[in-house]
Amino acid sequence: MQRKFFPGVYLVLVFVSGTVLGAFANRLYMVNTVLSSNPTPGQRMSPDEYRKQYVSELRTRLNLDSDQKVKLDAILDDTRQRMHEIHERTRPEMKAIQDDQYQKLRALLNPQQQAEYEKMRQERERKRKEGK
Repeated sequence: MQRKFFPGVYLVLVFVSGTVLGAFANRLYMVNTVLSSNPTPGQRMSPDEYRKQYVSELRTRLNLDSDQKVKLDAILDDTRQRMHEIHERTRPEMKAIQDDQYQKLRALLNPQQQAEYEKMRQERERKRKEGK
């Protein structure tokens, strides 16, 4: 009777050890690849961090030489400058749209809701400034 019991125990031990090893390997993979290359939830990479990661990936995966790296930096600098110019040109229009939304939303609310809405806006503004 004891001999029939041992194969079942061995089977359970192999299954449990495989499960534990798989869970450990998955956790190790997540920490070393997925989580380390991405910011934590709610946290954004700075533009410089994003660029550094992007350039690193391009250099590694495309095997760029030093001349290509210099040209890549120039292309990225030019793109950043052009995007900044567009953003600055459209800023007044975007501000006008936001102001219009604010006025329409305030008109929708009763006085108590307006006070709470103002409080919410101030909290969001404070968080935005702290994030910079």
